Amino acid sequence: MANLGIPQNTIEVLQKYHFNFQKKYGQNFLIDTGVLDRIIAAAEITKEDCVLEIGPGIGTMTQYLAEAAREVVAVEIDKALIPILEDTLSAYDNVIILNEDILKVDINGIVQERNGGQPIKVVANLPYYITTPIIMGLFEQHVPLKSITIMVQKEVADRMQVGPGTKDYGALSLAVQYYAKPEIVANVPPNCFIPRPNVGSAVIRLTRYEEPPVQVRDEQKMFALIRASFNQRRKTLVNGLGNASNLQVSKEQAAQALEQMGLSPTVRGEALTLEEFAELSNLLF
Repeated sequence: MANLGIPQNTIEVLQKYHFNFQKKYGQNFLIDTGVLDRIIAAAEITKEDCVLEIGPGIGTMTQYLAEAAREVVAVEIDKALIPILEDTLSAYDNVIILNEDILKVDINGIVQERNGGQPIKVVANLPYYITTPIIMGLFEQHVPLKSITIMVQKEVADRMQVGPGTKDYGALSLAVQYYAKPEIVANVPPNCFIPRPNVGSAVIRLTRYEEPPVQVRDEQKMFALIRASFNQRRKTLVNGLGNASNLQVSKEQAAQALEQMGLSPTVRGEALTLEEFAELSNLLF
């Protein structure tokens, strides 16, 4: 089968099937063999691996994954792409194509069935609007996984790996860093895609921790606390928590807990590290 990382081959497939890009699915297909090689290398795919690919598109990266992995489960929401995938991946007997919405599919069930419950690797080229729900879904459902290697909008990749006191730091940074070690492995300019997106992209690898780097009694409470801290960024942490109806934390309680931690009652959420959020959560709950 023709390598779809070569632009001419992608254009031929799109023309053959009269494919129309769906804006609602944020479709941008990768046409750069160098970037594809880097993704496979960063994900450290071996013949032992079962890979879950989210949003295979016309199968460009799926071809590379199928060459490198034992098995690939590719989940594609757009039914117009299913006949194309069956064509472009016809040479591979180790690819399973599911026409499903990744946010509704039972990923733990797939891991049980296809990999005996052993950790899988996730690889994806994700549209901007759905990046956070997909990543958080994988982590919060405790899907057994070794790593997630994804292409996302550059600013989202930055947000996942920054620390306190920066403007990009927020609930996503903390959530990702609680579950995994983030590392940007490549920056990818718009001309590597068809159609060209308006923004730059980056490939980021999230390597799942065996154990979270902080000990917290109630994970959900800590994340509710983190979200409340960043909902009103300009407000102090005490006000942010006091105003959050779902937490039942008074401003006095919040101020008292911060004082116990040796922090000022006027501190903002963006100044706290993951360790400090865990400590605050343990004090309050």
